[in-house]
Amino acid sequence: MALLTLAEAKAQLNIETSADDAELLAYIDALTSVIEQHVGPVETRQVTETIQGRSPRICLTHIPAVALVSVTPAIPAGSPLDLGGLLLDAPTGIVHHRTGTFAGTLWIAVYTAGRSAIPPTINLAARLLLQHLWRTQNGSARGGGGADDYAVTEPIPGFGYAVPNRVLELLEPFKLPPGVA
Repeated sequence: MALLTLAEAKAQLNIETSADDAELLAYIDALTSVIEQHVGPVETRQVTETIQGRSPRICLTHIPAVALVSVTPAIPAGSPLDLGGLLLDAPTGIVHHRTGTFAGTLWIAVYTAGRSAIPPTINLAARLLLQHLWRTQNGSARGGGGADDYAVTEPIPGFGYAVPNRVLELLEPFKLPPGVA
């Protein structure tokens, strides 16, 4: 599942030819990481991380988490836990051990992070970011519309000139909690 398809990008920029497809795909790839920096994984992917156990829970760092694949003690090495005994709070990435504890050891957690469906607001934010980046690079001659609406005169703290306020405002309801990267 892509954050933004080539067809959506071309529609947003009013591009009808395939002459810019390779460049547009590079823009799409680049803006995905910018959006995910603000809201966490959007496209689903498998993540493996080592986590220090906290009784009776561990906290995954790539949220939202869609599903657990395995949770295995790292030191001492052991067998994976029965996933039926674990409860994943997907939005927060907190895994609760229903009958035991995670305390006292490191754990290797393998899980799927991202979203099962991309919210329309995040998709719109991606389209607007694409439009902004495209027009600041290529001007209004390629992709239609005036560039004045996309001029940035002051940097946005933590994001520089690349992300307009309108994009950040759309992403605000999905913003990662403090301390999550």
